[in-house]
Amino acid sequence: MSAQTSTPTPPARAISQPQRVVDGVTERIHNGTLQPGDRVPPEPELMREFGVSRSVVREAVSRLQASGLVTTRQGVGTFVLESSQQTRPLLAATARDVRIQQVLAMLELRISLESEAAHLAALRRTDAHLIAMRAALDAFEQHRRSGASTTEDDFNFHMQIASATGNEYFEEVLRNLGSATIPRPRATPADTPPQAPSFGAPLASLEHNKEITQREHEEIYDAIRRQDAAAARAAMLMHLIHSRERLRIARGDA
Repeated sequence: MSAQTSTPTPPARAISQPQRVVDGVTERIHNGTLQPGDRVPPEPELMREFGVSRSVVREAVSRLQASGLVTTRQGVGTFVLESSQQTRPLLAATARDVRIQQVLAMLELRISLESEAAHLAALRRTDAHLIAMRAALDAFEQHRRSGASTTEDDFNFHMQIASATGNEYFEEVLRNLGSATIPRPRATPADTPPQAPSFGAPLASLEHNKEITQREHEEIYDAIRRQDAAAARAAMLMHLIHSRERLRIARGDA
């Protein structure tokens, strides 16, 4: 198979039905559409809106309860909790909510999670998965050479590996961790203090880190392509450890 194939890139597996409902309700809570004390739309309304079954809605509500965003009163309904009562699990946090120490802690989790994902991806990947990974790598290289952001390409490569495991939970956890450790570029006011570099993002002063990241990605891809599970795990392990060390250097710990 040619490494430069132009076959369209298949997307990573779609978000699960319960998670779609969770994301929809969570967004309303965070943007103020649903205020503390407000009742969450009842099951029939959520079923119609999202086109899902009652069991899906109930699983979604259970996840919202576990996240500390809502509470259910038997026979009355589900209500948004006050901010002071809400717990914000790390997996539900956004980049702006996460302190640098928490980012480093999450990176430790990613090291374990993604090393195993690479191992499984090497055993289970299909040609379509390889095509998707190759497209992400090519996009990363193209954007690196043009000076554009490579953040989305980096994240997409890791998500395609998670997809290749065939286990939707690898994707779901990585997607949530990524939202907190790989913030998307966005415009900020001129007086906004600079943020700490995100996981996977090369230091602005060390452009060659992008080249290093690309080489590390290529090694991971090659091991998965060869279906060498041990090599894939080792390559991913080294890549994430190096990424963590680059972040520590950026914050002056080394």
